[in-house]
Amino acid sequence: MEKLFETATRKKYRFSYRGSISTEDLWDLDKNALDSIYKELMAEKKESETESLLSEKKTNTVLEAKIEIVKHIFSVKVEEAQAAEQRAENAAKKQKILAILARKQDAELENKSAEELEKLIADL
Repeated sequence: MEKLFETATRKKYRFSYRGSISTEDLWDLDKNALDSIYKELMAEKKESETESLLSEKKTNTVLEAKIEIVKHIFSVKVEEAQAAEQRAENAAKKQKILAILARKQDAELENKSAEELEKLIADL
């Protein structure tokens, strides 16, 4: 994949999206915009693959590379979103556990005798 991105930047691949954008600009787009570009590339691929007796079927390597780049960036964005969601869930769970722990510690203090509480105060 690294070689693919090197080729794309060296050859200055451009993608149709509100004009023309570079390979690097794809990282700034959301998943819906990437999907739109992907659909356009796939339509272009389908059109170029129309078989004819008058012309040989040839593969468009630039088009194939563009499709792979968009698919890769989309999958990375999906993975990043899932990881962020998991981190948020873990943070919420940790806060809940900390709140329960604080309540248990408070309950433990409530159950101490007056002498034990006075000793704790004196130790501070």
